[in-house]
Formats: sequence, structure tokens, C-alpha cells
Amino acid sequence: MPTPTKDTFLTISATSEGFLKEKGSKFIAHAFPVQDVDEVKERLEELRKQYYDARHHCYAYLIGRDEEFVRANDDGEPNNSAGQPILGQIRSKNLQDVLVVVIRYFGGTKLGVGGLVTAYKTATADALENAEIVERIVAKKISFRFAYEQTNQVMRLVKDFDLPILNQKFELDCLLEVSIRESILQQVLPKLEELGDRIK
Repeated sequence: MPTPTKDTFLTISATSEGFLKEKGSKFIAHAFPVQDVDEVKERLEELRKQYYDARHHCYAYLIGRDEEFVRANDDGEPNNSAGQPILGQIRSKNLQDVLVVVIRYFGGTKLGVGGLVTAYKTATADALENAEIVERIVAKKISFRFAYEQTNQVMRLVKDFDLPILNQKFELDCLLEVSIRESILQQVLPKLEELGDRIK
């Protein structure tokens, strides 16, 4: 598994699934890479429609480098028996920008809090085990405006620092949106600001 550096983090590349059957109850886990809370809501909505007849849709997500957005939800299961074990598995793999939803179909036999903790943990671990873990760069989107005659100097900077261009518009007043990785941000920004005005 890759090890994150100062300006990288680990996440999953695509959706993956896990499954556990325990005393008749079925636990179906779905792991998703997510960028923001809106995406979390969309994914939950999709799964609630797909598994409309399931008793519980328990989930946890962790978004942002400094865990800006973290939530664990038991969805009617006993307190901390579902959401926290799911979140614990995400953290144990050192992942960010990940949502895991575990859908439970009740099988008629109560598992008790300890049994539920183990079941939700195991189903989540299975989904994350089946996911491809990838390293992503922590970068900041920067937009700035500059005069057309500065184009060559701006593009030289973009090339020198290998900045991915997200958006560009070349007119009398030019606009460029680039992604700058965190580790070189303080090096690049002053140089860009010498050539134009930062918008955001």
C-alpha cells in the first residue's frame, strides 16, 4: 500500500463492495470515493432507492486532509454499533475522501451490540479490501487574470512547475485556472502574482 507524503493522501479509485452474512442478517457494504458532502447525499439517496426494503443504511465518511467533514451514522442501530465501526475501518486504512454505506437486511436473530460492531466492521473491511487504494496529490485551485502580453511568461511558469491547467481563456484579458500542489504553493504563487491578479 502506498504511504502518503506531506502533500499527498490515500483514497480509493472507484466504487467497491463487500458482503457479510451473519445469523441470517445480510450486510452489504458499498465504498465510494467522494469529494464533498453533496456527493455523500447523492450516494445515500441512490442506495436508499436501490435497497428501499432494507431496515438499516448505516454509514460513515471522512472528507478532507484535516478531516473537515466526518460523520458516523447508526441509522436506528444501537448507539455506536454501526457508524463508528465503519469509520474505524476507513481510519485504519489511512483513507480520506471516502464514504462507506453498509445496508443491513435483518435475518430474524438479534446479534447484540458486540455482534453488530463486528458485522459492520467486517463488511466495511471487505469493501475496502476490494477497493484499489491510490495516492492523490493535495493541490489548490488558483485562478488568475493577466494581460495578453504576459502569456509567454505565464506559460513558461506553468511548464517549469508542471502545473495542470484546469481552465484557460486567451483574450485581451486572459484567464487561467491551474492546480498547484501544496508543497510548491508558496514558491509558485508570488511568481504568478508578479504577472497577474489572483482571483481566488
